[in-house]
Amino acid sequence: MTATSDAILERMMALHPKLMDLTLDRVWSLLEALGNPQDALPPVIHFAGTNGKGSTLAMVRAGLEGAGLTAHAYTSPHLARFHERIRLAGELIAEDHLTQVLDECYAANDGAQITYFEITTCAAILAMSRAPADYTLLEVGLGGRLDATNVIDRPALTVITPVSIDHEQFLGNTLGKIAAEKAGIIKRGVPCIVGPQKDDAIAVIEARAEALGAPLLAHGQHWHAFTERERLVFQDETGLLDLPLPSLPGEHQVENAGAAIAALRALGAGDPEAAVSRAVWPARMQRLREGPLAEIAPDAELWLDGGHNAAAGRAIGAHLGRLPDRPTYAICGMLNTKDISGYLGPLAPHLEALHAVSIPGEVNTLPAETTAEAARAAGICAHESPDTASALRTITEACPEARILICGSLYLAGHILRENG
Repeated sequence: MTATSDAILERMMALHPKLMDLTLDRVWSLLEALGNPQDALPPVIHFAGTNGKGSTLAMVRAGLEGAGLTAHAYTSPHLARFHERIRLAGELIAEDHLTQVLDECYAANDGAQITYFEITTCAAILAMSRAPADYTLLEVGLGGRLDATNVIDRPALTVITPVSIDHEQFLGNTLGKIAAEKAGIIKRGVPCIVGPQKDDAIAVIEARAEALGAPLLAHGQHWHAFTERERLVFQDETGLLDLPLPSLPGEHQVENAGAAIAALRALGAGDPEAAVSRAVWPARMQRLREGPLAEIAPDAELWLDGGHNAAAGRAIGAHLGRLPDRPTYAICGMLNTKDISGYLGPLAPHLEALHAVSIPGEVNTLPAETTAEAARAAGICAHESPDTASALRTITEACPEARILICGSLYLAGHILRENG
C-alpha cells in the first residue's frame, strides 16, 4: 500500500534536530542530493517580512494570472491541509504528486537530521522545478537570511513587507536585528521592493542593499499607495494608477497592494487591477458566511483572522475602527510564544467582550484562562469558553446581530476552517 502524504509528513517530523539551530547546511546538502532543483526554477520572486508577505504574494500572483501568466507559489503555514503550501502553475499540488516528491526527499535525506520545514521546502522546490510556469513565488518561513527558502542565487526580484517584532528567540530582540535577518534575502544586483518600514528597519535594509548594489524601490521614496474617494491610488516615477480598493479587507492591505503593484511594475509583467481586485488569502479578515459555525450565528457578522503579533493587532484594530457601528466581540486563542498584550491592546477599544479559547490539538496553545486574564489586563471584559462553537452560542444568545471576530493565531484559524468546511 502506498503511503499517504500525511503518513510521510509524520515520518519527517521524527528527523527534526533536538535543538533548533537556524542554518542552511542541511538544506544545501539535501538539495545537492536531489540534483540542485533550485537552479531549475522559473524566475523567482522572494518575499520576506513580519506582516503582509502572504497577502502581498497573493496579490502578485493574482496580477500575474490576470495577465495570462502562470506562477508557482510556496507559502506557509497551511491552514487546513498541507497541500495549500504548494501551488503549481496556480493549482494546489495533487496528492499523488505531493506523495512522490515527499518520498523522494525522505529517501535522498537518508535519515539525516533536518527540520520539517527544511525538508518540505526542498520537496516544494523539487515539485516546482519540474513543472512549467512563468514565475515562482517563494515566501520565507522564518526570518530570511537562514530561511530554507533562501537558496536562490539570483532571483528576479525580492520583496520585504513591513518588519516588526516577532520570533525574537530566533531573529533577535530589536527591530534592527530582525530587519537584518529579513534583509538576508537581498541579492547582489537584484531589485528589492520594500514596504512601509520604521526608521530602524529601513536603515538596515538600505545598508544591506547598498552593500550588494541592489536597486531599492521603497515605499514613501520610490512609490506611494493611498486611498482617495474609495479608490486605491498608486504612484511611482512612471506615473499614477487609479484602481479599485483591494479585495482583501483592511487599510493595511492598501500598502500591501502598493508593494505588489511595485513588484509587477519592476518585473514589467502582470495586471495591477487584477492584483488588487482578484487576490484571495484565507484567514486575513475573511468573512465566514456559510458552514456549521456560520449557522450557529445566522444573524451575526462573522470574521476570521490569523494575525498574531502586535502589528497584526494594530491592523485589525484600525480595520474594526473603520467598520460601521455594531456590537463587536472576539473569540481569541493564541500561542504561548506570542506577545498577547501587544496583540490585544489595539483591539480593546473596539470590543464589548472577548471569549478566550484554547487552540484544539496545539501543544503550545495559551490556556483559555491565561488569554482571558491578559484580556482583562488590557481592559477587555473577558470570559473563558470550552470551544469556539460554545463561545458563538453564548455571544449570539446575548446579541444575535453581533459582529464576531475569531482571531489570535493561524493555528486557530486553520482549525476553524476545517471545522467550518
